[in-house]
Amino acid sequence: MGERAASKSAPVVVAVPKGRVLKQLAPRLATMGVDPQTLLADDRRLVRDDERTGLRFLLLKPDDVPTYVEYGVADLGVVGRDVLLEREYDLYAPVDLGIGVCRMVVAGIAGQTPTREPLRVATKFANIAARHFLASGRNVEIIYVQGSVELAPLTGLADVIVDLVESGETLKQNGLTVLEHICDVSSVVVANRAAFKLKRALLAPVLEALAGARLHAAAPSR
Repeated sequence: MGERAASKSAPVVVAVPKGRVLKQLAPRLATMGVDPQTLLADDRRLVRDDERTGLRFLLLKPDDVPTYVEYGVADLGVVGRDVLLEREYDLYAPVDLGIGVCRMVVAGIAGQTPTREPLRVATKFANIAARHFLASGRNVEIIYVQGSVELAPLTGLADVIVDLVESGETLKQNGLTVLEHICDVSSVVVANRAAFKLKRALLAPVLEALAGARLHAAAPSR
């Protein structure tokens, strides 16, 4: 996929996910002069301009962030690595923020060993699950579910699930346990390829504010 043109509506446009991660980003961006209330104001505005820095922020659902960055509507974005692993994007991922840390796992009913062939796997991460089981040569049937995935093994819809786990408490309360670890997941900064080349000097202060000591050389997201 070719490079998409960077947004020209503001010097720098940053796509950020609504919710818990946004609250962790605000103090970091404040170190470069961004007014935290630009991001945290309790209203329904989806486009927010910071008067202090001239930055524009787009408040999006997490899954939509990389799409806006890839197509050049935003120069930078913050997204969970799970989204990048699930779908292929033509983006740079120069910074791991070390926030939103969790694990992608295979989980099933505690004390039971699934024997069905093919193994039924319920998940919203169909591509991640398929690659994981294919790598070990296992035959699986992927069943896509959007939410309450823990219910699938309990009702017989599936044998196991593939999902994100933070503390594991939800699994425990539903009689499930982690069977396999797939990968670690955290929030990362993604950059539009054209913007990263043409607006690098403008992007650098934003990257440094977001990353703190975590800024390192840019690397492709895949």
